[in-house]
Amino acid sequence: MRFVAVLIAALLFTSDAATGQRPSGALTPQIESILRGIKAADKGQLAVSEEDGRFLRVLVAARGAKSILEIGAASGYSGIWLGLGARESGGRVVAIEYDPARAAEAAANIRKAGLDDVVRVVHGDAFKEIPKLQGTFDFVFLDAWKPDYKKFFDLVFPRLMPGGVFTAHNVVNKKKDMEPFLRMVHGHSSLFTTIVSPSGEGMSVSYRIK
Repeated sequence: MRFVAVLIAALLFTSDAATGQRPSGALTPQIESILRGIKAADKGQLAVSEEDGRFLRVLVAARGAKSILEIGAASGYSGIWLGLGARESGGRVVAIEYDPARAAEAAANIRKAGLDDVVRVVHGDAFKEIPKLQGTFDFVFLDAWKPDYKKFFDLVFPRLMPGGVFTAHNVVNKKKDMEPFLRMVHGHSSLFTTIVSPSGEGMSVSYRIK
């Protein structure tokens, strides 16, 4: 948690000192209201915690990520946080959601947050949609069906740039569902991996070294 606080302070100081203005990825009262509304309506508890959302925002901005992939957008809560980070980094987010109603809701929430210029919601099966995307990724956030985590990693890793970051959600509170994935990222020769738990749900953070 201290690491997260230091990163946030550093980013805010750098942005404010350089421009004399609020950073472009500022968390406005309007966006805060939208985030609270998503949480209040989230009966299935599909959205990440606020702490994890803030952590994602900091990671994207600190990494300077340009090409960001989200697998499992739900109603757009994490996509908003990723979009705020992308505003700072000059990046773009593609958020894929399998459920059509949730995909439509995610797109609407992101539009209301004024982030549809940096976040694009794609409805469909991520295993089919990811191969259609062009280029490489330098930041990936995975929050989909837990037993499929290793399959998703295997699909995306060849397109993760050296220096890129692969993050995965629920690796503490649903650890048993993704043990093959966790064994793989911890033992992978091209990754540095750590587990953080801003909210208790847990997130793996893997940095591609080569």
